[in-house]
Amino acid sequence: MTGFSAQVFQNEYLPAGADVVDAVVTVTSSGEGTGPPVRAESVEILVIDTSGSMSEEGGRKMRGAITATQAAIDTIDDGVHFAVVGGTTGAYMIYPREGLATADDRSREEAKQMVGRVRPKGGTAIGTWLMAAAYLVAKKPDAIAHALLLTDGKNQNQAPGELEANIAECAGRFQCDARGLGVDWDIDELRKVASGLLGTVDIIPRPEDMHAEFTKLTRQAMGKQVGRVALRMWTPKGSTCEFVKQVSPSLEDLTSKGTPLNPLTTEYPLGAWAGEEERDYHLRIRVPVGAVGDERLAARVMLSIDGADQPAALVRAIWTADERLSTKINRAVAHYTGQAELADAIADGLAAREAGDGQTATIRLGRAVQLAHESGNDDTVRLLQKVVDVDDPATGTVRLKRQVEKSDEMALDVRSTRTVRVNRGSKGDDT
Repeated sequence: MTGFSAQVFQNEYLPAGADVVDAVVTVTSSGEGTGPPVRAESVEILVIDTSGSMSEEGGRKMRGAITATQAAIDTIDDGVHFAVVGGTTGAYMIYPREGLATADDRSREEAKQMVGRVRPKGGTAIGTWLMAAAYLVAKKPDAIAHALLLTDGKNQNQAPGELEANIAECAGRFQCDARGLGVDWDIDELRKVASGLLGTVDIIPRPEDMHAEFTKLTRQAMGKQVGRVALRMWTPKGSTCEFVKQVSPSLEDLTSKGTPLNPLTTEYPLGAWAGEEERDYHLRIRVPVGAVGDERLAARVMLSIDGADQPAALVRAIWTADERLSTKINRAVAHYTGQAELADAIADGLAAREAGDGQTATIRLGRAVQLAHESGNDDTVRLLQKVVDVDDPATGTVRLKRQVEKSDEMALDVRSTRTVRVNRGSKGDDT
């Protein structure tokens, strides 16, 4: 049975007059809980764009999607409830005809046959696809529910605001990993889907890349063992939580997703977890100012596992006149603050480049190179090198490339929030 633990990393010493406390909380799941391993009931929904644009490139898009979906179906474990949904200007059932099927050799083969008969037509209304998934997972309300959503286009067949409303209605019902095929989809749209539904977003540049991505995501979904994990934060009267952000494995602001349980306690959803997993969260709490020598409990962090509370980690504040103590920056906090700055620098640089402001783009993307280099984020360095020529990564000296592939620019944008973890051996150190 999966067990959970939480550990706080912070510099608890504040200078006189300070009122802000930063901490990184590491939440870990492991197979060290009590009792035998239990496989939770699961639902897997494959939502595939079958609009007319999928017939482009001589049909390579649709053929690739069919092959990838069939491979994903083969990855679904026996006993998992599943469905395949087609998406156009509305949503329709590819398999089964209604409701959910239970995975076994027969149902997987039937599903693959039905997927093979799909032909592209119609437009794109992503919100209706999400609502179809929500309708299906409602049939198994206690199951771990996951959806994989693929589109190659923009949400052109819904009125402004409809997609956001649909995402809000689906929140908490299932998690969704959203993937954009090619370069004609909208990053902001799919990012909203992934953020609102506690999933991930990424680009699949070529049709032939779908097979590996679909099987990877489906295997990951099959590994989830606990469906509803939440972080509950209690702050004493007079203190306020400024933000709660996931900072590893990717950046995600959870602050607006918090649900007040009482005047002092707020719950933040962390989604479904695998049996062996670790994630980091950055908390910032504003506390009443204390006198030098005072010690205050800034927050108590608890975990809620499928509705059951587990003990807490504590965030403290101690006021001191010793600058050697108060000026130290916890390594974990400093590292993830830098990762957040990296994502902002990339966003600013790409926006300036799009606007034709070469000077600002060079400065901000240069800063991104410097931050990625300093933190050891080699994947982001490689993505940046497709947009800028790097003369000196240590100083962030770069030159904008004249010609950049659209898919490379989109990959840098969509993956800018991926982080590297702070060195575990030094996470608790202060600098």
